[in-house]
Amino acid sequence: MFYGRVIGTITATRKDEALVGKKLLVVEEWDRYKKPTGPIHIAVDSVGAGVGDVVFVVSDDPATKVFREEEVPVDAVIVGIIDHIELYE
Repeated sequence: MFYGRVIGTITATRKDEALVGKKLLVVEEWDRYKKPTGPIHIAVDSVGAGVGDVVFVVSDDPATKVFREEEVPVDAVIVGIIDHIELYE
């Protein structure tokens, strides 16, 4: 699991049938200090996130289990929108 900011959207006119109707967003991964770490991910949105939102994302095998009704070929899924982050040293 990681967190970051949604920085864009993906439009795909052709994609796997299991992805039809699902929004694809570009997420910039952050470190604990809210600084970009470099990786950019394409994630399927499951919570109604949009550009500019800070989100947390599950990846790899857990991502495939988010959409219980069907097997969706995904590597990353946005599972939450973060309202506030408070870090303690």
